[in-house]
Amino acid sequence: MERTPLVIPPEIRSRLRRLSLRTRRNIGDRGFGLHQSRNKGAGIEFAQYRAYEPGDEPRRIDWKLFARSDRFFVREAEEESPIALWVLIDASASMRQADRARPDWSRMDAAKLLALCAAQLALMQGDRFGWIVLRDSGLALADPHRGRAQFERMQIELSRLEPAGTFPATQALSPIWDRIGARDLVLYLSDCFDEGGIALIERLAKAGREVLAVQMLTAEERDFPFDGGYRFIDPETGADLIGDGAALRQTFLDRFAAARRALDERLDAAGIRHTAYVLDEAIDMPLHVFFGRGAVPA
Repeated sequence: MERTPLVIPPEIRSRLRRLSLRTRRNIGDRGFGLHQSRNKGAGIEFAQYRAYEPGDEPRRIDWKLFARSDRFFVREAEEESPIALWVLIDASASMRQADRARPDWSRMDAAKLLALCAAQLALMQGDRFGWIVLRDSGLALADPHRGRAQFERMQIELSRLEPAGTFPATQALSPIWDRIGARDLVLYLSDCFDEGGIALIERLAKAGREVLAVQMLTAEERDFPFDGGYRFIDPETGADLIGDGAALRQTFLDRFAAARRALDERLDAAGIRHTAYVLDEAIDMPLHVFFGRGAVPA
């Protein structure tokens, strides 16, 4: 069954206008918060037409097309913009997890919408963006491009995406090293429970790529609100644990907090900026952490 393409809610789209997609390199080269990438018509190779928008340079209007259609269109060119954003999405089975209070909103649902919000930022600035879906059945990869057509492709492909299986084996990740350039920005969306995923972004950071990581968590992992007997099942391995929720709560919360501290320390040591997103929070919160006015890359 064909799924409806993902759509960013209007209130979130409005908040994204307060943000500026930027990298440590942009700040070092241009000064804080400056990112000159909106000249969409200055490239060499013609890519596509789009409708004229206020602020577009008149010289970019295709007057011949206007004469035929009586509408203004501008030519977009495929140029090397200052930022190429890669969104890496963990699509293993554990990303299916949702909360009982909202079973139709899983980690994967949140990751897909967050990825689209990041792409919207790149689209607004005229930057290139692409994505890689990570799962053991094979990588799904779209090289970075600019423009509305790329955004609409992402909407459609992510709408069809369903988590399954496990995280890819190391040898299956080799296409990543051929694609992600030294000046590219990487946004990693995952529950961060797979060692292979953390090793991947550590290796990217060590190779000089700028990596941002968002750990996708459920509200139940944060609060563990279970009482009475429950059967807890690992969605990837099928392993289960039967126990009393109230009796397990403090042990779980202590161990989970310790695991998160260990992950934070590991990412800090690798120079990876990171934050956690919980399913009951606003979906654009991580982007405000990374790209808001008060966000200063370390």
